[in-house]
Amino acid sequence: MNKIVLFWHRRDLRFHDNAGLTAALQSGLPVVPLFIYDREILDLLPSRHDARVTFIHNEVERLARQTIQAGGTFLAVHGRPEEVFANLLRRYEVAAVYTNEDYEPYAAERDAAIGALVREQGGEFYAFKDQVIFAKDELLGKSGKPSKVFGAYSKAWLAALRDEHLAPHPSQELLRADNLRRLPDAPARPTLEEMGFERHEQFVPAAELPAAALVESYHLTRDQPGLVNSSTRRSVHLRFGTLSVRELMRQAWDLNPKLLGELIWRDYFMMLLWHFPFTATESYDPRLRRVPYRNNEAEFAAWCAGQTGYPLVDAGMRELNQTGYLPNRARIAAAGFLVKHLLIDWRWGDRYFADKLLDYDMAQNVGNWQWMAGTGAVAAPWFRVYSPLNQLAQYDPQLTYVKKWVPEFGTAAYPPPIVDHKFARQRAIDTLRAAYRATE
Repeated sequence: MNKIVLFWHRRDLRFHDNAGLTAALQSGLPVVPLFIYDREILDLLPSRHDARVTFIHNEVERLARQTIQAGGTFLAVHGRPEEVFANLLRRYEVAAVYTNEDYEPYAAERDAAIGALVREQGGEFYAFKDQVIFAKDELLGKSGKPSKVFGAYSKAWLAALRDEHLAPHPSQELLRADNLRRLPDAPARPTLEEMGFERHEQFVPAAELPAAALVESYHLTRDQPGLVNSSTRRSVHLRFGTLSVRELMRQAWDLNPKLLGELIWRDYFMMLLWHFPFTATESYDPRLRRVPYRNNEAEFAAWCAGQTGYPLVDAGMRELNQTGYLPNRARIAAAGFLVKHLLIDWRWGDRYFADKLLDYDMAQNVGNWQWMAGTGAVAAPWFRVYSPLNQLAQYDPQLTYVKKWVPEFGTAAYPPPIVDHKFARQRAIDTLRAAYRATE
């Protein structure tokens, strides 16, 4: 029997606790893991020094070595998914393709196309829930539509949770020679250089659960960017699936309800993006789709460079530019300043974060930007304008974070504020109120 099953890795770069991989390894046919360096995504990246591509390549190579050690072959191909699958379906007798669900608009269209292609060739296409606990239509409101209130969603999420939702899948134990297929004619895996990228490393903590003490104090430290361990820093691993969300959920369930709540937000935003894919590029609230944003390019450039004259905003943007990481409270300060103080379209900020964040996740990023702009399915009031100076006094009172990233703060070398807070606050409220009322 020469038939094989392909397991297509995407946002699940791990062998342990992997729902789709478990199903593939239990299919009764030998499995060949596959990863596609998707040119539809990679060709759009603005830099050939993208640390995320280096991270992905490192993880794919790690999985490939483990597959070889277990007695199988790991396929890694650089190309466009439809072209890659068309070639693989010609080359091998593929009985089925197994994968895990992805809820972004492009992914939904891609998977529909690949599924149709596989079925045309006589195979099957199966996708499993893996990166969230509840997805799509599993938790709808009483109206049969997605809840627009996070509190109601979270309450329903907690009420629906059962032990089996967080139970690990035995994929690692099933990854052995009798469940795998070695392909002697497999193509060589591409190097970064062959794909047009250069190696660019950024610090990422180990793909393991954070220390219990860190999780236990999470609710006390998460808004203090000056602390070395203010958060779990596991968002990159959740984004690329090098950690299972179930294992982090189990730890949070045991140790800290605040962290669990933040992970529930993650499910929520993915559910909202699935139901409202247009929000990736358009404001959810139709009353705020025609806001006359100023979109001043010079001010946007100052924001990007961390030169606004507001130290918490600037510290956050400089850390982002240098490390690809941005702490929670600094994200709020930076995003709020852009959309409210400078009246720059939230999509400009979303695109910049998409280029810079190691943990960039469309559902989370779009959800949070639209929340901050007041335009989302779930949103902070459009008239809420945070004071960046009050935020600084509350969350970095000793200036620990600011001194690290803005060492010239307090000297003549540091620029004055790009805009007056009181003036900018009123301008934002007046502008958004007018846009809001224009559609009433």
